[in-house]
Amino acid sequence: MDATANQPKKKWKLKMPGAFTILFFLTVISVFLTWFVPAGSYSKLSYSHDHLQIVAPSGKKTVYPATQATLKKLNVKIDVDQFKSGAISKPVSVPGTYKRLKQHPMSLYSIFTSMVNGTMQAVDIMIFIFVLGGLIGVVKASGAFESGLEALTKKSKGKEFILVFMVAVLLAFGGTLCGIEEEAVAFYPILAPVFIVMGYDSIVVVGAIFLASSIGTTFSIINPFQVVIASNAAGTQFTQGMTGRIIGFTVAVICLLLYLHWYARKVQKDPSFSYTYEDKAKFDAMWSMDSSEEKDLTFTIKKRIILVLFAASFIIMIWGVMAKGWAFPEMASSFLLIAVIIMFLTCFGHKDGLGEYQTTEAFSNGAASLVGVSLIIGLARGINNILNDGYISDTILYQSSELVRHMSGSVFIIMMMLIFFVLGFIVPSSSGLAVLAMPIMAPLADTVHIPRYIVVTAYQFGQYAMLFLAPTGLVMATLQMLDMKYSHWVRFVWPVVAFVLIFGGGILVTEVLMN
Repeated sequence: MDATANQPKKKWKLKMPGAFTILFFLTVISVFLTWFVPAGSYSKLSYSHDHLQIVAPSGKKTVYPATQATLKKLNVKIDVDQFKSGAISKPVSVPGTYKRLKQHPMSLYSIFTSMVNGTMQAVDIMIFIFVLGGLIGVVKASGAFESGLEALTKKSKGKEFILVFMVAVLLAFGGTLCGIEEEAVAFYPILAPVFIVMGYDSIVVVGAIFLASSIGTTFSIINPFQVVIASNAAGTQFTQGMTGRIIGFTVAVICLLLYLHWYARKVQKDPSFSYTYEDKAKFDAMWSMDSSEEKDLTFTIKKRIILVLFAASFIIMIWGVMAKGWAFPEMASSFLLIAVIIMFLTCFGHKDGLGEYQTTEAFSNGAASLVGVSLIIGLARGINNILNDGYISDTILYQSSELVRHMSGSVFIIMMMLIFFVLGFIVPSSSGLAVLAMPIMAPLADTVHIPRYIVVTAYQFGQYAMLFLAPTGLVMATLQMLDMKYSHWVRFVWPVVAFVLIFGGGILVTEVLMN
């Protein structure tokens, strides 16, 4: 008798593909869309060398004096000083200038060129991530992490959620004040080992960092890269509607903390409850500081200094972004400075010095561990390039504006939020979508007799509800870093998306009715 006959048959189970595969298929789909979606473009207005320049859909360039009268003539209700000061630095769509163009289908070869070009455009973020990885690699090699975690575990027994609470609140404020998103990638390698020790899973890590910062940005109060740019492009003041955004931010953060607390306690009591339980062993092996090697966990003065320097690098980064307007090159440079100092401390020492070779190898290995994350960001940008180069992004924007024209106020604003939800997939950059869509969408508010600032709020809620999910945004890089399946993330985050759309929609309708 065949021994295999009595063995139970394995059930076939649909597996969600990984981040690279998902982005590859989205790239292919984007190419095919350029064959079927009608091509078209708005004229684009930009400021350069003390004058305004318009590039027509045909490619013709026209130069105008940089005056408010010029903008009024073009029906662009933006203060000219916003261009001159650099507050608006990207090309702005000019209302009423959309033109159909000859179809511009992208070739199959562009699937691959877009990946390369997108990666080249993301080089600043990639260098930042490599330097971050190298810094973390050196700190790990020094043994400071293990000793610090040992001390933290003893002090935080029974109070584990306090750290989750503090991290989530800090990043929510970072999101609402200065739009911390890509920068939050730096916090995963620090907090993942800590949360593992506390009995949490990868969902709690992403929830406390990515989700919290994104909730803050969704209900942004004064984020200059989102609400300020969008308000300027809409021809309104960012202070308008601030009361509603403050109320929304407060309620949303409280609800997020309650959701995280519920989930974290469930996982702590029963690890099998975790949405990512099937990958728990792999996640722990990747980020846990436990090792089969016998290590000296004495929390020496040297290790304390290394951890203080490590923590200081993030404080300096946040200060630089908020106070000095740092971009990724400046952040990478500050991290590299701290990394070099820690490398000297780690390299030398009579008993615990690693030597030059091991120290530099630790930096290289740390940087190499984040190569996948860096490439994901570049591939996601490649998709946006295809949609832009195929001239279908503006067509989708034009058709969207036609859809909501002359609707009643409450229906109009809900539809506007849903349109921005869709556009958030196509243009995941908050500042990019603001300057492209606001000059077109904001004037539509005048036709239904509601203030333009409400359209700005609809843009915030709609785009960011999508960015919790959109593979073209930061989600895939985050999941790649923690080796989390997209399906597991969707299972956790869909209630948050529903909350933003329902609660946000309620705020929008209330503002319409009050006006």
